[in-house]
Amino acid sequence: MDKLLENHQFATHAIAASASVSLGTGIAYPLDTIKTIIQVGSGPTKKLTPSQVVNRVLRVSGYSGLYSGLGWLTLGRISGVGARFGVYEILTAFYKDGRHGNYVQVSEAVLAGIVGGAAETVMTSPFELIKVRQQVTAASRATTVAETAPVVSPMIKNLLRRYTLDMKSLTQTVSLLSVLNHKHPNMAATLQEYPWMMTGTGNPPSAMDVKRPLDVASLEGVRALWRNLRSGLIRDCVYGGVFFGTWQFLHEAMIGWKAVGMNPLPSSEEEVGPLSPVAVSIAAGFAGAIAAAASHSFDTARTRAQCVILPKYIAKERKFLKWNKPGKRLERWTGIHPTDRTLLFRGIGTRMARSSVASTVIVGSYYLAVDLLVPK
Repeated sequence: MDKLLENHQFATHAIAASASVSLGTGIAYPLDTIKTIIQVGSGPTKKLTPSQVVNRVLRVSGYSGLYSGLGWLTLGRISGVGARFGVYEILTAFYKDGRHGNYVQVSEAVLAGIVGGAAETVMTSPFELIKVRQQVTAASRATTVAETAPVVSPMIKNLLRRYTLDMKSLTQTVSLLSVLNHKHPNMAATLQEYPWMMTGTGNPPSAMDVKRPLDVASLEGVRALWRNLRSGLIRDCVYGGVFFGTWQFLHEAMIGWKAVGMNPLPSSEEEVGPLSPVAVSIAAGFAGAIAAAASHSFDTARTRAQCVILPKYIAKERKFLKWNKPGKRLERWTGIHPTDRTLLFRGIGTRMARSSVASTVIVGSYYLAVDLLVPK
């Protein structure tokens, strides 16, 4: 391990990879924000367009709203993409070991990509949840509360710090319950002691109020950072398998095309020589678009689930009552809510564009950085 850390070439490749991932994420991030808001804000009878989303974000948060949550996603992508490509390189090195010609079959690339996608999901899930909620906040107008509770109960304060109770909503709830017989002289003060009434209406807080890691951990628990992990695993496994399988197929096609004009014909890929970085980058962008289209339905299910606030006390109630998830068996297993059946492909074009741009920039900038930094 010490020899590996002392290897300057390894450090150079690591720096080039981190810089290329950061650059690709930053360039394609406005498309990711548009995609997320289309997925979360759409309904069965409400279909958002990219222009509507951009106008909404600019009106509420300005141009900075298009980059809300960029830092969290960049940290997650550096570790996640590194895990995806690292696992892929390790597995393909195992496949190529002892094989004449040093080549990888498309089926082997698909299997290695599936395993790499699973590793990426585990690494990026906490960062992705915070990123999604900050993106939703950028397009959500904060309601001006005229009157807030002067004193918040200790239980509610421990669940969600810096949260103020909307007394107007609580007063309306109390007025609805006033027709019932009660023994408490001050029903409003009594209801404030219960965490179920922390918003004054009985509903959990919105994603705008729970967008910090500490708030998520205190209100929903640490496990909520990996909310709906199963749909994320399926999404990234499908994405990784399709991406690396398509990329390997295009790589073989380009190798074959280049070898046609050579005389004598090469007997292995090593004799053909390296491909053009531009061609490899374009192939990666095309593979990213195909992979995004194949995995988009699971991405929509995961994104919408990450905006659902499930406090710990409600989760305990469901566990105590042995609450069953709605939907068919396949929907329950993949984490797709039955009400989202007609919404699974919303924003697919934007996600394909975002994935294509990010993949092209990441691969192209990585080749450029390695060419400039690594000595010949």
